[in-house]
Amino acid sequence: MLNFTLSGLPPRESKPRRYGITMVMDKGLSLRETEDMLDSASEYIDIVKLGFGSAAITPRLKEKIKIYKDAGIPVYFGGTLLECFIARNAFDDYVRYLDQYGITHAEVSDGSLEMKHDEKCGYISRLSKHVTVLSEVGSKDAEKIIPPYKWIELMKTELSAGAWKVIAEAREGGNVGIYRGSGEVRYGLIEEILTQVPAEDILWEAPNKAQQVYFIKLLGSNVNLGNIATNEVIPLETLRLGLRGDTLLHFLGKEGA
Repeated sequence: MLNFTLSGLPPRESKPRRYGITMVMDKGLSLRETEDMLDSASEYIDIVKLGFGSAAITPRLKEKIKIYKDAGIPVYFGGTLLECFIARNAFDDYVRYLDQYGITHAEVSDGSLEMKHDEKCGYISRLSKHVTVLSEVGSKDAEKIIPPYKWIELMKTELSAGAWKVIAEAREGGNVGIYRGSGEVRYGLIEEILTQVPAEDILWEAPNKAQQVYFIKLLGSNVNLGNIATNEVIPLETLRLGLRGDTLLHFLGKEGA
């Protein structure tokens, strides 16, 4: 919703969005902080991840989930929590907890826990019968370099297994996976992935502003972006709309063209 009339702003998909998704990472907001964030930014948030295994120790978890649900925003547990259950041979318990807390989305990852890809796809397939699945590709280990052809193969296979979106790993710091340790984008990797996997099927983790700017300039205002900090939702939306210096001229150029 705009408070001012401005012509030529890039169009944004309306909620519920199929693409142009903003995934916010909640690392432990209080109930009051959650309400405050949604009061100002719920229109721009499409889905919330309760980061890593934080859902296991978040106080008044059901109340927090209800706040998000009442705002029309799906919540899911971080993929690391599922890995913790899998490591203990407790996958069925995890599924029961999804039902107990009314969770409609789930993330499947193997960024910390080594597992065969067929096994991971099996979890995607099984979960997709109950909830909407996001699967994460890439390792949290900065020393583990996955070649582009492998990223493509993994993403395609996981989408075929039932994933709604594949998440390109970057961690909360934006310094692994699709980025170098410095946070610089691995440009060649991104370009190769996009030759084989549709952009609308990928949610790029982009916690840092420079990374967000790169993807918006590359793929437009309706690129899927994730691991957005709770206080960076409106700043990101201004980038998407060319209401910030980093993208203002980019979208004016598109208008002129």
